[in-house]
Amino acid sequence: MTSTAPSGDGTRPPAERWDRNWSDIQQELRIVQTGTQILAGFLLTLPFQQRFASLTALQETVYLVLVVLAVVVTVVALSAVATHRLVFRQRQKHDLVRVGNVILLTALIASALLFAGTVLFVFDVVLGDRGGVVAGVVVFVGTAALWTTLPTVLRRTSRDVEE
Repeated sequence: MTSTAPSGDGTRPPAERWDRNWSDIQQELRIVQTGTQILAGFLLTLPFQQRFASLTALQETVYLVLVVLAVVVTVVALSAVATHRLVFRQRQKHDLVRVGNVILLTALIASALLFAGTVLFVFDVVLGDRGGVVAGVVVFVGTAALWTTLPTVLRRTSRDVEE
């Protein structure tokens, strides 16, 4: 009895592998973009709050850096869409997947900075400088640990094997 189900990536035709890899990248970019858009929306409402006028010059600078970071994450994530549109039907899926991977990693790094910076900013406004720095560093280190340690551990475990 033979199975017609696709087997592991090693036996798939290259075009099928690149299509699946591109679909994975697109889905991951959607997740990054959604979270960033929600955070950017939150940031964009802050100047219209009464308490915003009482921010220090440093807090205003941090705020503006966060707005720029939110824009950077969005633009970087959307660059995958623009790249796809411009190379559509050019038989460059392999190149698109390689570039998409770099785009996604760049968006994740910028997102980690955005998340940590946002926590720093909020804690700084509520608790002061020290609370903001501690909270921001904890979020950044925690994010870096989760986003690097977990994949590293998984890479060291045995790979899926076709049964």
